[in-house]
Amino acid sequence: MAVTIRIIFNFNKKVCMKKDYKFDEIMEELKSRAKPGNLEGMARFGINGDKRLGISILELRKMGKSIGKNHGLALKLWATKIPDAMILAALVDDSAKVTEQQAESWVKDLNSWDVCDQLCMNLFDRVPFTKKKIREWSKRDEEFVKRASFALIAYIAWHDKKAPDEMLIGFFPVIKSGATDERNYVKKAVSWALRNIGKKNLNLNKKAIELAREIKNIDSKPSRWIAYDVIRELESEAVQKRLRKIK
Repeated sequence: MAVTIRIIFNFNKKVCMKKDYKFDEIMEELKSRAKPGNLEGMARFGINGDKRLGISILELRKMGKSIGKNHGLALKLWATKIPDAMILAALVDDSAKVTEQQAESWVKDLNSWDVCDQLCMNLFDRVPFTKKKIREWSKRDEEFVKRASFALIAYIAWHDKKAPDEMLIGFFPVIKSGATDERNYVKKAVSWALRNIGKKNLNLNKKAIELAREIKNIDSKPSRWIAYDVIRELESEAVQKRLRKIK
């Protein structure tokens, strides 16, 4: 006897029995959670409010967990160009099904640092070919495409516990080349990438500080800011104490 498997989704304390949670239903749910009052606060953190619903990351993560992985749904959500839906798309997409064409298309759509970072953190850092994209995107002019390059380095350094030192050091030329970019969301991501590498172990800490000192000697305001930001954190007692405990 055939058995029909139904999936339970629990949103807003309502339990819905569905064979498949439809795109239209998810969009309706997203719009019902809209909090326009949050947009002003988000804007103070430099978050682009265009078409945004004001839903918190925590709520989006809960929705993503309930929905599960669904590549087709992710494509539809991203296509709305609604930032909240785009973040949800990154949460539910299947990294094994992401194509280079999709990755290129999605980064072109980025217009806010939070969507960029959530895309890199929840999806792209699990897609094998994006390591190649790191080098390509670091040479692009678009601000958030370039930020994606360094955000990916930062998340790979953080999430990939088995990443060999040599692979991360291999990103140093990319980081150095991005250190003269004056745009706020790029220079902060460059610093972030190097700091995350330097917090993995003592060897990488030493190498990252050495690179920061090289960057400091570059005659540009952003490079000096990045170098100071990196050295300040990586030489701090808190970081050094934690790294000494790592075997």
